Amino acid sequence: MAKVLMIIAQEGYKEEELEIPKAILKDAGHDVKVASLSRMKATGAKGTVIQPDMAVGEVNADFFDCIVVVGGPGSPALAESKEVINLIIEARKKDKQLAAICLGPMTLAKAGALTGKKATVFSNRDAIKLLRDTGAKYVDEAVVVDEKVVTADCPASAEPFGKKLVEVLKKG
Repeated sequence: MAKVLMIIAQEGYKEEELEIPKAILKDAGHDVKVASLSRMKATGAKGTVIQPDMAVGEVNADFFDCIVVVGGPGSPALAESKEVINLIIEARKKDKQLAAICLGPMTLAKAGALTGKKATVFSNRDAIKLLRDTGAKYVDEAVVVDEKVVTADCPASAEPFGKKLVEVLKKG
């Protein structure tokens, strides 16, 4: 089974965008780890506090088959992190599966992972503009798959997003 890394913001990640896909992936037999900008406890948008398994700076892309960027009001900070961007770039070079939900696709866009690809993002003018400005073909759909990239638009899409990840990981 696949090894999946889910990256969350230190402050303001969307709990359901982490927990629902994570549970679906685990139920399908995948090994799921959570990283944030540091190993310090991370706080969700609704106040849930979790302990990340690792800091993004400690992650080696070779150890994971899929990297998922979780959204939420704090996730634009991930798009500003050199460590996160470099990890996404490295994963892309190694042809890893990439995914993001809500505002998470902004991080993939900034890393150049959406250039020339169909993708969705939370319905926010700045987020949509960023995708388009970085060469993505924005699609107003709940979940979009384009080759090795899966994107989803909002917390309500967390379950279909998780199921789609399981489906694409099966294909390898």
